[in-house]
Amino acid sequence: MYTHGHHESVLRSHRWRTAENSAAHLLPRLKSGDTLLDIGCGPGTITGDLATLVTPGRVTALEITAPALDLARAEITRRGLGNVDFAVGDVHALDFPDDTFDVVHAHQVLQHVGDPVAALREMHRVTRPGGVIAVRDSDYAAFTWFPQMPELDEWLDLYQRVARGNGGEPDAGRRLLSWAHAAGLTDVTATSSTWCFATPEDRQWWGGMWADRILESDMARTAREKHGATEADLQRISEAWRTWAAEDDGWMSLLHGELICQV
Repeated sequence: MYTHGHHESVLRSHRWRTAENSAAHLLPRLKSGDTLLDIGCGPGTITGDLATLVTPGRVTALEITAPALDLARAEITRRGLGNVDFAVGDVHALDFPDDTFDVVHAHQVLQHVGDPVAALREMHRVTRPGGVIAVRDSDYAAFTWFPQMPELDEWLDLYQRVARGNGGEPDAGRRLLSWAHAAGLTDVTATSSTWCFATPEDRQWWGGMWADRILESDMARTAREKHGATEADLQRISEAWRTWAAEDDGWMSLLHGELICQV
């Protein structure tokens, strides 16, 4: 189950993502003419970048539901790209033949799925010999910020409980290498990278986004309904995000684990 949902406050974050700031570990491996599967493509900003880079190759954008896929379809149409196909599917059981793609990519997906090892096996199955699998996932327990605020500690604890209650693993970044080994992948390069928010503009964007998200997203609804969060709790966390964003010394770094798996 996707913890965040597709509220505007969530999409605000997803639409900021580019191949450069979210898939830099993959970019040196891409070639013109590659066929690429983008799993969990979201609103399609990374997908569009990847499609441009592999032209005249084709990209298949995959999402779990048709409404979610329509978000990517709109972005690809807006960019006027003609080399993107669209498919609804489940990463645990991909509806593609063996050895279909040169590149299989998933950004912030494995942390949300019920069986990430099975997902990686499926990604391996549809990747051609000589191709690559690229994944990147956050590690929430490794997020760090200044100044310290108890309400943001409360936010992190609540998010982790909600994500695990939905069957996911929010600290996926540190587990990616072990999941790849469990899936039978042997030629694996593990790295990490960060997003850092420290300028006034970045703080206002990131802090404001989470101030809204903690009140209005699917994560907020689940926190209320299943994890005992009250409206006062969520309002307090929301205000803390805005307070952090207004701090001249405010700084936040988000760690992501990455893999490149050579098939």
